[in-house]
Amino acid sequence: MEFRQLEYFVAVVETGSISAASRRVHVAQPALTRQMRLLEDDVGTRLFERHARGVRLTVAGRALYDEALSLLDERVQLKARLTALGSGLSGKLSLGITVTHLWVPEVAQLMGSYRTRYPGVAFEVFPLLSGPQLDRLREGTLDAGILYLDGPDSPGLATRLLQNDHLILAVPESSPWACRPPSSLEELEDADFVWGFRSASPVYYDRMLAHFERLDFSPRVVQYGADNITILSMVAAGLGIAIVPAASSAHPMPGIRFMHLPELDTCDMPLWMAWRSASDAPALHNLIGLVDEVLG
Repeated sequence: MEFRQLEYFVAVVETGSISAASRRVHVAQPALTRQMRLLEDDVGTRLFERHARGVRLTVAGRALYDEALSLLDERVQLKARLTALGSGLSGKLSLGITVTHLWVPEVAQLMGSYRTRYPGVAFEVFPLLSGPQLDRLREGTLDAGILYLDGPDSPGLATRLLQNDHLILAVPESSPWACRPPSSLEELEDADFVWGFRSASPVYYDRMLAHFERLDFSPRVVQYGADNITILSMVAAGLGIAIVPAASSAHPMPGIRFMHLPELDTCDMPLWMAWRSASDAPALHNLIGLVDEVLG
């Protein structure tokens, strides 16, 4: 039994004769008659009672007609679903984003544009630090990530540079520096710093320390926070000052003053999009294409 035969069968039933059905499906009458006989042979019973004015369904024919309509509808729906999946118009996409960059306008624009263009995709966004993102990308539990990398070459991953971030100083509004900003890192040597853990974002951490070593600056760390949002909340509480990505200022926090220092502006912090190079998921490749369009 073939879908083509079912389509012919439905046409015969709905037109009431082989001759009318042949015109409807654009198949010669002898060929259509042969297909109906093959269908009857396949199901093992007669489907039609033939008479001078056309055909009349048997009990088996009426049962097959109902089933044929259902099967043909399901085939159309299945083809539509598969086409949508194959073109990335449906499915699921998981994206990791560093906590700092969730509010960056370019990243927000990328997410908004993807949702608008591909509303049928279940778009999952996970606020994750760079280290956990890398782990999940390599495990295959994350489709793509926006994170800090040291360069384009990362085993098993394809990458796209999104932007070059830099560093910025964050101080409590109650701090004397809020009114008299420091002009250099040297003025901060005796300050209490709130710092992050290397495991959270090794690339970011190492690039920052390497930059400070070149400047012969060693911050006095007295507090640690799990991520930049936590660090900034500790700064706002007056527990110390912090050096964070400049993107942090895209989401102002009460009680904090952000300040630029020339020595921090020169520390490049490249932000990348990364995904498994072996992935052939259409929904993912649509996102990559949108990155080129929106952020390129």
